[in-house]
Amino acid sequence: MSGTYRHRLEFGTFVTPTNATPDVPVALARLSEELGYDLVTFQDHPYQPAFLDTWTLLSWVAGKTERIHLAANVLNVPLRSPAVLARSAASLDLLSGGRLDLALGAGAFWTAIEAMGGRRLSPGESVDALDEAIDVIRAMLDAGDPTPLRYAGEHHRLDGAQPGPLPAHHIPIWLGGYRPRMLRLVGAKADGWLPTLGSIEPADLRTGNKIIDEAAREAGRDPADIRRLLNISGQFAPNRQGLLHGPADSWVEDLLPLVVEEGVGTLILMTDDATTMARFAHEVAPALREAVDRALPEPLPTTVRRSVTVRAKRRPGIAYDEVPASLADTAVEPGDISYSNVQSNYLRGGAPGLVLRPGTPAEVADAVAFARAHRGLPLGVRSGGHGISGRSTNDGGIVIDLGRLNTIEVLDEATRRVRIGPGARWMQVAAALEPYGWALTSGDYGGVGVGGLATAGGVGWLARKHGLTIDHLRAVELVLADGTQVRASDTENPDLFWAVRGAGANFGVVTAFEFEVDEVGPVGWAQFVLDASDPAGLLTRWGAAVEAAPRDLTTAIIMGGPRPGQPSVAQVMAMVDSDDPATIVAALQPVADIAPGYDQQVVITSYASVMANAAEGPHRAQGEPVSRTGLVEHLTPDFAAAAARLVASGAVYFFHIRSVGGAVTDIDPDAMAWSHRGVNFHVTAFGRNRARLDALWEDLMAPHIRGTYLSFETDQRPERLLEAFPPRTLARLRTLKARYDPTCLFRDNFAIAPDPASDSTSRTTS
Repeated sequence: MSGTYRHRLEFGTFVTPTNATPDVPVALARLSEELGYDLVTFQDHPYQPAFLDTWTLLSWVAGKTERIHLAANVLNVPLRSPAVLARSAASLDLLSGGRLDLALGAGAFWTAIEAMGGRRLSPGESVDALDEAIDVIRAMLDAGDPTPLRYAGEHHRLDGAQPGPLPAHHIPIWLGGYRPRMLRLVGAKADGWLPTLGSIEPADLRTGNKIIDEAAREAGRDPADIRRLLNISGQFAPNRQGLLHGPADSWVEDLLPLVVEEGVGTLILMTDDATTMARFAHEVAPALREAVDRALPEPLPTTVRRSVTVRAKRRPGIAYDEVPASLADTAVEPGDISYSNVQSNYLRGGAPGLVLRPGTPAEVADAVAFARAHRGLPLGVRSGGHGISGRSTNDGGIVIDLGRLNTIEVLDEATRRVRIGPGARWMQVAAALEPYGWALTSGDYGGVGVGGLATAGGVGWLARKHGLTIDHLRAVELVLADGTQVRASDTENPDLFWAVRGAGANFGVVTAFEFEVDEVGPVGWAQFVLDASDPAGLLTRWGAAVEAAPRDLTTAIIMGGPRPGQPSVAQVMAMVDSDDPATIVAALQPVADIAPGYDQQVVITSYASVMANAAEGPHRAQGEPVSRTGLVEHLTPDFAAAAARLVASGAVYFFHIRSVGGAVTDIDPDAMAWSHRGVNFHVTAFGRNRARLDALWEDLMAPHIRGTYLSFETDQRPERLLEAFPPRTLARLRTLKARYDPTCLFRDNFAIAPDPASDSTSRTTS
């Protein structure tokens, strides 16, 4: 193959890992990032007494930088166990946010290697050993399950090895070498070729590329999937004196054919001189990019090229090659190594065709524009991916994942105003607010993302004392369906602000929330295990105790289906917003007295510690959640009897009631889209069979329901909207939907139909 391989043109540096002044290579790495280089690399000669250990240096530099990729140049594989190297690479890639690349070599300086315990290998044996090492490393890095790995080679073996963690991205493996056998290995198995100019001549690149391309095709690979990298060195001078020795424009002239004719996609500058680094970055790199684009029939891509294996798993109907450049490098496709980390959510298994992960409001607008161009596909918007409704994933559609928008910022201590990104988790919010003596009511599970809950309602452990999460919302920044970025508050786009508080999923993608949080010190936290042999009586007594309790108390009760041979029990959890033991006991005693107890625990702790109840890591659910939910004014004997029958039916494995009421009732029902201010309880049932649960729910629960909370509902039928929003509220929402999202881009999460009689052209934004 002649000419370019159509990779994005990238630039790197090659720094000597000297230990005489160990801060120097670190400083040069940070300078490389500041100058805009894509990659910084270091030699790997652990037997050199003047050098730092390269892997240790890479780890340290990863912690001192934010954007730049890191690699050895190249790792000496005979001195490193490939299985251990793979685990180390995956770990460092995760810690650095997907910035590690692996450049490997078959080993040199065999005398030194023998002195360190290695065995001298012939050139052929060293390539064979590297070939096996690549197999081991790939097996360890690409394992998507915990199945022990086995590999039996002549030089390397795995006998039931546990794979390491999945890295944050597909770690490319580049090989350094020049001999034909090594080049054929590059073509068969590697992601890149990394020679050094000087060790080979420019003309040798074409010969090497030919061998690599032939080997790739023989292995069923696309030669264009293999990046061609090149270490270069030179000297700036007033006049041209030879190859890469002269003024900046002569460097551009020398490098242009290497890119355009020989297909080099990454140029790595070998220097420890900061001035040379800066001059290359400022004078050579941008000029070379322009010269390359002028010389080619079409400019080189600005995004990362995905391999033919990844492209083969793309879903129909998605213009993957048209993903905006701002999103392309962080987007996840079905064939990407990180896909298993993003395809599902907390309760629902998914298989989206594309997950976009914007990191700024502008990138969110780009993601919305891409979704708008694919209107026929499902669209999910995800903050934490916990929502019971499970709509933040889909099958074959697009997901806009807001996890990178996760900042938590105090705007004004005097007014307790904070700004929180939608991708933050509530346990992170609680931990960030705790040092100030603050808290924000925020659901009951710390792993929930801010965005989904803060646009739907927010019933949590402080609800009866401090109201819903949305009651503390003072402003939002969001991207509308047409890509417009707006701010909404009581004084800016107030109608939109009204709608976002309770029906936000229908009106845009919120990129930031501003809350006025509460002063909350230590709290009383209690957990009881109570006898539930009389479930109807238990629920009736618990409901009465809750309604009679002071607002300091917020509580929830959980019951399960029949357990043969085991007693029926209920779990009650409660929070008292006080640090006074007498006050806590007085509030809890009526709850504890509703039934004989099997176990209890009461502690005085922080709100943040209670919210630290979630595991880190990706969601990997399977199947579809089945739930029904509703809001109830009182737990009457009739309701309690119906609930007891539902639980006893065996159709429900998890029955949950949370207390609302209290401060929630203080807000005018017309103040925001969440209108059910007169209810005291929120009821949810989980089952395994949709038809059976629906039938029992309609028969037993529906007569008592006075509204619903959509975030806990998986029944997508239109009737649920009529329960979620009273007629007047729904009519206003339909009018606003026609104004802000007339074509229903945001429709996959209990879509509100636009009012066709409304004027969709009249919209004021600021």
